[in-house]
Amino acid sequence: MLNLYQSLKRGIYIIKNLFKTFCEHNPHLTLEQSIEYFSILGGAEDNIEIDFFDDIFSMVESNFVQNFSKFQTLVSPSYIIESPYREVLMAVARGDGKFYSVLRKARVSEGAGVEIIQELISLNILYLEPTREEPLKIHPKYKLKKELRSYRIQDKLRFVHPYMRFWFGFVTYYKKDLLQGRGSAFLDNFNKNYERLRSLVYEQLCDDLLVKYYEETTPLLSSGSYWNQHSEFDILAITNDKKLILGECKYKERKICKNELSKLKAKAIQSGITADVFVLFSKSGFSNELLSLKDENLLLFDLNDLKVLLD
Repeated sequence: MLNLYQSLKRGIYIIKNLFKTFCEHNPHLTLEQSIEYFSILGGAEDNIEIDFFDDIFSMVESNFVQNFSKFQTLVSPSYIIESPYREVLMAVARGDGKFYSVLRKARVSEGAGVEIIQELISLNILYLEPTREEPLKIHPKYKLKKELRSYRIQDKLRFVHPYMRFWFGFVTYYKKDLLQGRGSAFLDNFNKNYERLRSLVYEQLCDDLLVKYYEETTPLLSSGSYWNQHSEFDILAITNDKKLILGECKYKERKICKNELSKLKAKAIQSGITADVFVLFSKSGFSNELLSLKDENLLLFDLNDLKVLLD
């Protein structure tokens, strides 16, 4: 794998600082609006003026359909909008970010891909989120099952700035149309898939919130998303006293019910993970049934709890 771990801390923990700066630039936005706008414009706020719009979709149409060329100039350095950088960045933005999956989708060789990604990390466009999956245990007397022989543990590639993820995930594919002022296909795709943008940003902010929550009592040794060959979790964290925490983040327009906790627990069992604490993060709060649970190993955080990251 790449010898890039000196770049990791800068990338993984910068999201709360970027979000705080974004909120300071736009004090007229509510916390919910800040998350919505940040998931699209985060990292580009120094170069644009965010006006009031009826909704996020009106903002996107006004800026990225009617002023496409202006916003393209915010992608820097400009050569990354061309091949082969474009294909690599689109693969990161439009997929799960797993390293070898990105190379395959971008149709670049492993050697060329490593060089491109090293450059993009040095430019502070991407960072590498290391996997915490344990290597497969191989007994010397037994062969691996056929379906596991080609399995490769993979780190994930992430964008440092949400704006770049939005550009390469949603905008650049429709460049020819947008240059000619045609935005219907772009807007239709945005309406259908916008959830992916804000969900990842919300997960990253929730992870930072969990780190802050524990920092004065039992600081976390590690945190972040977790994936292995069986499943993925929004958050898996380990405290200083070796307790394992599993978290689920829901940025939905409805309250989270007890059923979500049951599904998280079942998923943990299926993945062979024994959790000491479960954490649920919800944009819209929780059901009375969930709130009434008397469980010291369950933590609940709503949208307003994220305000602590702005202190």
